[in-house]
Amino acid sequence: MRIGFIGFGEAARAFCDSLAAEGVAFSAYDILLDDAGRAEAMRAAMRERNVMIAEAPAGLRDVDWIISAVTADQSLIAARSLLPHLVQGQVVIDLNSVSPGRKRETAAEVTAAGGTYLDMAVMAPVHPRGHRTPVLLAGEEAERLAGELAALGFNGRVVGERVGAATAIKMVRSVFVKGLEAITVEALLAAEASGCFEEIFASFSSSYPGLDLPKTAPYQFERTLRHGARRAAEMRESAATLDALGLSGGIAAETAAIQERMGRAGRSVDPDEVDLRELVRAVLAARLDATG
Repeated sequence: MRIGFIGFGEAARAFCDSLAAEGVAFSAYDILLDDAGRAEAMRAAMRERNVMIAEAPAGLRDVDWIISAVTADQSLIAARSLLPHLVQGQVVIDLNSVSPGRKRETAAEVTAAGGTYLDMAVMAPVHPRGHRTPVLLAGEEAERLAGELAALGFNGRVVGERVGAATAIKMVRSVFVKGLEAITVEALLAAEASGCFEEIFASFSSSYPGLDLPKTAPYQFERTLRHGARRAAEMRESAATLDALGLSGGIAAETAAIQERMGRAGRSVDPDEVDLRELVRAVLAARLDATG
């Protein structure tokens, strides 16, 4: 089995690390290979995993599966870069966190170019399980490909034959999961800025003991600081999903804005090995500095 990645960030590297034991050969292309300032770090990440470096999307034409793992705003652009080089029947696995409409548009172009398209939604953090992380699958070839994925140790479940069925679940779930993160960090930042952090934290912990706030709040800060930019792109896709349903994507859009602001703060705030109160104060200072 030969697997190619277009986009070689966190998800691709996690899949690559865990699939190595399955005897898979890898190739990868990432747009950062064209960035003089970051290309060498990307090449090093590929070399240390014995990944053949593709200098352009055309370099993936000889693989069996191409896993697309780019940022949400680049998913269709990445797919289109593959179209002139797709081989008949070559499988494109789109695990990007984008709206059902975006995946259906991508699928139409991939199949028109002779490829086979699979809608995959990753439903949990990719560490530590890598490709064994639970995923949802949808598309005309989902049932067939589910067996091939399972043979490699993927933990997939088919949720429909129509492209978009898998990502719809991810997008709607994210309204709650990423929204809860945004509500938590924004409320605690406001509590610190207002001088009532201890009162607010105690009230939340008492009213919602099931949330286990002493444990979950630091985790939510850490995730938004490290992955806010990527999560913001995902939440804009969630907003598009809700708008397309005739509902309001406003909550998801505001969640995207909060996630983005937290991602920017994460450039100057290290969430490791500090207690929650110190972390809240550091993030608040970074956020206020950013707004002048």
